[in-house]
Amino acid sequence: MKFCNVAIVGATGAVGEEMRAVLEQRDFPIGDLKLLASARSVGKKFSFKGEEVQVEELKKGSFKGVDIALFSAGASISKEFTSAAVDAAAVVIDNSSAYRMDDAVPLIVPEVNPGDIKKHSGIIANPNCTTIIMVVALKPLYDYSRIKRVIVSTYQSASGAGAKGMDELLRQANAFVSGDDIKVEHFAYQLLFNLIPHIDVFQDNAYTKEEMKMVNETRKIMGDPDILVSPTCVRVPAIRAHSESINVETETKITPEKARELFAGAPGLQVVDDPADKQYPMPLFVSGEDDCFVGRIREDLSLDNGLNFWVVGDQIRKGAALNAVQIAEELVKGWSRN
Repeated sequence: MKFCNVAIVGATGAVGEEMRAVLEQRDFPIGDLKLLASARSVGKKFSFKGEEVQVEELKKGSFKGVDIALFSAGASISKEFTSAAVDAAAVVIDNSSAYRMDDAVPLIVPEVNPGDIKKHSGIIANPNCTTIIMVVALKPLYDYSRIKRVIVSTYQSASGAGAKGMDELLRQANAFVSGDDIKVEHFAYQLLFNLIPHIDVFQDNAYTKEEMKMVNETRKIMGDPDILVSPTCVRVPAIRAHSESINVETETKITPEKARELFAGAPGLQVVDDPADKQYPMPLFVSGEDDCFVGRIREDLSLDNGLNFWVVGDQIRKGAALNAVQIAEELVKGWSRN
């Protein structure tokens, strides 16, 4: 692999910090690492491969000499600074929603559509976390028999709302134990002991923006504009890792036994499916893992060619930081071959 210079934009956020950890854990071939954030974070130091790296203020001139810029600071920051990075000859891998549905920007999950990376013109988009976790599981089924329809209900942890979301859930738990008033600041309602069927803003069609991301991004990633997707996204009081209950209708029947075989042979998936021994994926055990875990695989009793299964993935890792780094790894492989 070619050694390259990497910048992380939003380096002090939950995903930015995870990006740094993943780069080190996977021994990504870095020549120089830049940590970029807002002015209030300047001077903070983080360890990387045994050395301290100091956070610098994000400016339009920050990208000189950078080969790959990993952005995770929100859509408004991406729109403001990505052109400066591209003008400096860096390839941007953007974790925000800014470019996901731009026809000129590939939307990549390396286990699903790595070949689309070569279509980039300086910017590659990282999909939404819920979409990533779902399409990793859909891909092996789709390759065996085209998926006509997907009905998905998500159980999204506090980590999906970033560090502030996780902190609020922990504060609410501490307040409950201490007998103090439970305060709600970040979520629409108290998350502790509750479920909130509302993630992001509602659209005119009564679906939320988060739900419509799953519809539109799945079609783009799978390269199938006709696949039907009906999502319901719910915030749950788990700290980390998202869960999804998925029902698919395929053109030809896929038995549960065949589905287990397909899942087991697919990259980025592990099968945990032994109900008799109470073995099934849960956020408690999937948090911190790179792979997505699938279980509760069973036939849909109400539909011919229908299949139900349950998928859990770490939203901060595979749903964000890891996926971005995997895209960077694919980029560097391509450079090494050229």
